[in-house]
Amino acid sequence: MLFADSMSQLWLAYYGVSILVLGAVYLAFAFLPRLARLVLTWAIVGAIWMPASFSLPLVEEGEFYHGWAPSAMVAAVGFLEGDSTAFAGGLMWLLSGVVLGALVGIALWWWRRPSASAEDDRTPPAGRKTASARGTGAETETRRREPVLG
Repeated sequence: MLFADSMSQLWLAYYGVSILVLGAVYLAFAFLPRLARLVLTWAIVGAIWMPASFSLPLVEEGEFYHGWAPSAMVAAVGFLEGDSTAFAGGLMWLLSGVVLGALVGIALWWWRRPSASAEDDRTPPAGRKTASARGTGAETETRRREPVLG
């Protein structure tokens, strides 16, 4: 059930909060070019969202609890407890999530980049004159002109 003591509710809350964090991360990388910003943001998405399995010993001898958690947490707990198998498994899933996220960032950049035909459409032909030239024979400027007072 999704209401009380639910693992589904915990994961839903985790993904909801992580979306807010990732929006803040994307805006924090505003000083970077678009490719680097997308690659870093989606690499962080992969690190946050990649799950990994874990097992914990219970009080009874020979009993274990098996579950899923974010791979960064599995790797961190495995490192702190000195559990090399949990650390290796969590780290493997963490790195694969980072690589997969970076590839998604590159794919998004590739998909949304300006095409060569769109750039050709924006540049006017050499013989076309602008209305601002008013018959002076000046060709079109490719840069935007800022208004000047005075």
